[in-house]
Amino acid sequence: QVQLVESGGGWVQPGGSLTLSCAASENIFNFNAMGWYRQAPGKEREMVATIDQGVITDYADFAKSRFTIFRADAANTLYLQMGSVKPEDMAVYYCNARLDSRSYWGQGTQVTVSS
Repeated sequence: QVQLVESGGGWVQPGGSLTLSCAASENIFNFNAMGWYRQAPGKEREMVATIDQGVITDYADFAKSRFTIFRADAANTLYLQMGSVKPEDMAVYYCNARLDSRSYWGQGTQVTVSS
């Protein structure tokens, strides 16, 4: 069973930066793709950014030019570097990994944006 553990969430001021981490229990290079998703209160979970085995990335429009997704394969860790954070970025951020037809989720990490 694949385990994903997110960390790095917390409080950040508008305009600030934060880096989220997702540690996987196995070699992340085996996954077809990994990604970050978020869910704000009263809203559906939405894609933030994804990265595949070929290191091809995809970003939601709101994340383009502000967020960066990248992998550290040797550390089996996925990252999301968040910059120019806005109040509307406040949500629980989830790590996802896809392996063939299976999808795995972490428990989420809360990002709170306020001044």
